[in-house]
Amino acid sequence: MEENYAVCDEVLGDVRISDEVVANIAVIAAGEIEGVSYVIGDTKPNELKNIVGIKNYSKEIRVEVCDRIVSVDMAIAVKYGFSLPTVGKAVQERVRTSIENMTGLEVSDVNVRIACVDLK
Repeated sequence: MEENYAVCDEVLGDVRISDEVVANIAVIAAGEIEGVSYVIGDTKPNELKNIVGIKNYSKEIRVEVCDRIVSVDMAIAVKYGFSLPTVGKAVQERVRTSIENMTGLEVSDVNVRIACVDLK
């Protein structure tokens, strides 16, 4: 299986950021938003900060990097009682900001699909 990387050219050589790392950043960032119950594909809902390096999210979350431009597609579950559009927009903003700040890449779009409402 071929591994995809974003390449950041530096004076001393290349810095390569795998798509899996970008997907993990997206999962953690989405989980920080009030009203998000879990990210679809997360094996440990509500413990998102403990999953770094444990699971490959690139299959549940589609991340495409082309010429240092990132596109993200992900699905979330929202807690009952929260505004779906408000939570979705907050996830988009947090994911974009987190990826850009941590990787130096530009995020063109974050597509969020609200797959279910968590009644717990």
